[in-house]
Amino acid sequence: MILPVVMAGGVGSRLWPLSRQHFPKQFLSIASSNTMMQDTLLRLGNIEHTAPLFICNEDHRFIVAEQLREDRVSSTGIILEPSGRNTAPAIALAALKALDGGDDPVLLVLAADHVIKDVPAFETSLRQAMAPAEKGKLVTFGILPSKPETGYGYIKKSALQPEFGENVYSIWQFVEKPDVYAAQDYVDSGDYLWNSGMFMFKASRYLAELQKYRPDIYDACEQAMLGAQTDADFIRPSKVHFEACPEDSIDYAVMEKTEDAVVVPVDCGWSDVGSWSSLWDIAEKDESGNVLNGEVMTEGTTNSYIKSESKLIATVGLDNVVIVESDDAILVADKDKVQDVKKIFNRLKAKNRSEAFVHRKVYRPWGYFDSIDNGERFQVKRIFVDPGAQLSLQMHHHRAEHWVVVKGTALVTRGDETFLVTENQSTYIPIGTQHRLANPGSIPLEMIEVQSGSYLGEDDIVRLDDIYGREE
Repeated sequence: MILPVVMAGGVGSRLWPLSRQHFPKQFLSIASSNTMMQDTLLRLGNIEHTAPLFICNEDHRFIVAEQLREDRVSSTGIILEPSGRNTAPAIALAALKALDGGDDPVLLVLAADHVIKDVPAFETSLRQAMAPAEKGKLVTFGILPSKPETGYGYIKKSALQPEFGENVYSIWQFVEKPDVYAAQDYVDSGDYLWNSGMFMFKASRYLAELQKYRPDIYDACEQAMLGAQTDADFIRPSKVHFEACPEDSIDYAVMEKTEDAVVVPVDCGWSDVGSWSSLWDIAEKDESGNVLNGEVMTEGTTNSYIKSESKLIATVGLDNVVIVESDDAILVADKDKVQDVKKIFNRLKAKNRSEAFVHRKVYRPWGYFDSIDNGERFQVKRIFVDPGAQLSLQMHHHRAEHWVVVKGTALVTRGDETFLVTENQSTYIPIGTQHRLANPGSIPLEMIEVQSGSYLGEDDIVRLDDIYGREE
């Protein structure tokens, strides 16, 4: 039986301004109406597997849980990495967790932010990989290259391994990202595949090879999982032990060293969606070579990717550009230079600009809020609370809040009082007063919150009681 391991970490900085540090690309609906993580799960529909195991960081835990709830998907658990240590340690945590129950499942390691257009071809490759994985091989999936891509690493395949079927090859070498001339030679030879970063192997085999070649990583991960704390579906490895773990990728730590690596070539319309130009590559284009999403009007514009989230974008006489509008930022770039969007993201991060970290709309375990206006000493938010959900019991040192219910019913705790506020009614929360907002109804609660005071930051929240484990 296959145990899918979905790696949902990463920032996706090259897809700014839609991808942000606290809400990265894997949780966005960029390539379809589903989020990228949801599509990752949907494409396993015809493959027999157990409930998936997820790996993400603490900041994203409720986003993962909410997207699973939306799709009614159960999980084996959600492992929360205390800090990023690359793929070799992350997969080790998953493998150790997989062995917890006494079974030794075949792990299918997938990134949550890949696009696969030909799902039947992908399914075929998974079935081809099962035999070598069950016999102790460490299988990786190599993508048949469609062009001399310089943004991917490559795998040079060697001899066919007929004992495992018609499409399993030994590996001659892993190759770093090449220049364009080497990439063209790789494509022309027919011996090279793009390194997809997808894997299949038994949990015990991966750990044995990791222990053999990187015992320092193995030992740190083993100690981290021995000291793990479990909170509902969340699994928190020991922070002290995991942060002592060296950082390394699975390729460097294991796959390039082991004698048991094999590759299954696959042609499935794969992309790691590493830039806006890669989305243009895989999307259907109009007669002018454009990919247009949202409210867009063009005149004399060709070979471009234009995406509007809320406003009309009108273009005249442009070629080979990327334009992406979000609720608080706009990107305009040459399509051939969109890899440099990461540099803009890093500059925003260095200046501690909110546009690098969060969207105007911020998701919480109880729903979300949308910051619709702000100025000196005031901020206005639209707040949406899911049916049956509640915010923490909290107080603020520096701000008061005025609440107006637009839709639904609010159950308000204010000091020693508890009372209902219905549509078109309002209430006031003075500075320093303990309060809680809950939705006792069966429909979403929508309200307008006006904050006023000398400081309005989210770090002026003192949580006194919280069902989501976020108390100070």
